[in-house]
Amino acid sequence: MKRSLREIAEWVHGRVLGNDMRMITGVAPFEAAGENEITFAADARFVQNMDASAAGALVVPSGCSSSHKDLILVENPKAAFARVMALFHPAHAPAAQISDGAVLGEDFSHGKDVSIAPFVCIGRRVTVGNRVRIYPNVYIGDEVVIGDDVVIHSNVSVLERCVIGSRVIMHAGTVIGSDGFGFAPEGGRYVKIPQIGNVIIEDDVELGANNTIDRATFGSTRIRRGVKTDNLVHIAHNVQVGEDTVIVAQAGISGSVTIGRQAIIAGQAGISQHVSIGDHAIVGPQSGIAKSIQDNEVVSGTPGMPHRRFLKVQRIVQKLPELWKTVLQLEKRLKKIESESIKRP
Repeated sequence: MKRSLREIAEWVHGRVLGNDMRMITGVAPFEAAGENEITFAADARFVQNMDASAAGALVVPSGCSSSHKDLILVENPKAAFARVMALFHPAHAPAAQISDGAVLGEDFSHGKDVSIAPFVCIGRRVTVGNRVRIYPNVYIGDEVVIGDDVVIHSNVSVLERCVIGSRVIMHAGTVIGSDGFGFAPEGGRYVKIPQIGNVIIEDDVELGANNTIDRATFGSTRIRRGVKTDNLVHIAHNVQVGEDTVIVAQAGISGSVTIGRQAIIAGQAGISQHVSIGDHAIVGPQSGIAKSIQDNEVVSGTPGMPHRRFLKVQRIVQKLPELWKTVLQLEKRLKKIESESIKRP
């Protein structure tokens, strides 16, 4: 596949500086790109060295110039280059057909150009929109509703009464609508609390592999528009996750947590139940959050604290062996002084 720089620039809403008819055959990293390939330079280190690159063309920030490189000028080079990659490597789309090896429940309805692979099991009264792709070994429970242009990879389970919006991607092994972790103690034992709610996944959400999103006890666990999760993320019952929030691998969100818009929950962070995380807040990696966080706060550590304080604490922690040694020496000297004062008349 060949594309001219003019075509590529139109695709990313950029402007060509140089030969707009140069033909490009593919994309490559900055260090490995050849004369017929395009790469990008987003930060100052790469922009300063772009003339040394062997790439035929580069996607760069607006305002850049080069003595001999052909450039595409854009506001956000990283996002633009992601679109260029998609142009040269479009996602594989299986044939629009329903396999004879799929099991379809009664009153199943679907839109146009649907692809359902072998060994898919779909329950009763399920509704699926247009151009939905469902890969092998997926289970869709009773009364699930799925929007348009949804991709459900292998071994995903979407359990009864859950609602999936449009343009949602669910990677392999994810479970939507498993029971929330609810038990009432009684005489040293536990009585299971029925989880009678559901999960609502809004439009443009992407869920990584092996996510588990629990249904609500009552009402809905809701993942709002544009949320992106990494692999191995757990979201418990009745959690509300705001628009365009990012949750990184192995994070655990306890029940009834509310997360605002455009927040970032870093890897292996744990958030206690009933906590609120504000809009644009950032929770650092491996943090343990037991109290609510305000809008725009950056919090790290266990228990969670302002990130700058966390950095100071970590510097002190590294010095603890020396500090402990000093304390022991001071204690020894103090005992000696006290002993000598007792002996004096």
